[in-house]
Amino acid sequence: MRNFIKRRRAAFDPPRFQGWGRNGPYFEGWYFKIVVPAHKLAYAFIPGVSYGEDGTRHAFLQVLDGVAATSSYVEYPVEAFVPDSNRLDFKLGPHRFSTDRLQIDLPDLQLDLAFEDITPWPARPLAPGVMGWYGFVPRMQCYHGLVSFHHRLRGTIRVDGRALGASSGIGYTEKDWGTGFPDAWIWAQSNHLSGTEQPASLMASVASIPWLGSSFTGFLCTLLLNGRLYTFTTWTGARVQVQFPEGSEAVGLTFSDRSHRLVLTGHPAPGGHLASPIAGAMTGKINESLRAELEVVLEEGTREIYRGTASWAGLEVSDNARKRLLS
Repeated sequence: MRNFIKRRRAAFDPPRFQGWGRNGPYFEGWYFKIVVPAHKLAYAFIPGVSYGEDGTRHAFLQVLDGVAATSSYVEYPVEAFVPDSNRLDFKLGPHRFSTDRLQIDLPDLQLDLAFEDITPWPARPLAPGVMGWYGFVPRMQCYHGLVSFHHRLRGTIRVDGRALGASSGIGYTEKDWGTGFPDAWIWAQSNHLSGTEQPASLMASVASIPWLGSSFTGFLCTLLLNGRLYTFTTWTGARVQVQFPEGSEAVGLTFSDRSHRLVLTGHPAPGGHLASPIAGAMTGKINESLRAELEVVLEEGTREIYRGTASWAGLEVSDNARKRLLS
């Protein structure tokens, strides 16, 4: 009963741990992206838990070095994952993760960072998270939460014993939980949009979602630009088109609703291989870059209101996205 109550409360606060009392197959993972262009540093830290169908359980920390285009996977006993039941705050071995704090203690990499000017999802009763009312639909394969579109960093990053200040850096945090990732998806994210003076953030995700023996294309896209949040999602009635230009590794995404049209063209860069969940176990693989670039065009009716480039972008395109998501 206690775990049931914790899960019910957590349902209205997607960033916090959702897995109270759950058995396999189940996974839950957070994505903490840190970019400090002044020092040419870009990292994604992905802590989480994995409960397999066979009863095996472990906690993990994945680290993606976007500049070196390398990744690592550190496994911990599931008991090393200690979450707070009231907010996003948990310990994982020697590391700590929360809405406003990140502490990493690895042999060659240590971070002690505070997050300032956090920009959370503007929660509403029927849309406590970016999935809107879809977040309340039971037994979906994967749920998504947006913790902070944009925040500034304060603290120190120590790489191979060399201490670097992080005050010029920018962070982004999101999460996923469920039984596994979709069998086809495209994901992109950047906080570095050209020509912007105010905090900016772009996230786009398109996936093939299994549902009642069939599937549909679901998507989420948010653009924080010049103090305004533009949202294109399945639950708002927006539309998406996916294109893969001939003779190119680029991917094109066009989101539209009654008022706006957002056109993205993603250009991949070398990345590292990350583990992804299949039936709760971290046995899948996806390549992610943190040095991709996105061409961005936003239109309101017939008027172009933004054109620029999003750099230091995360970009994932699953192996069968061309087959399953092509419009």
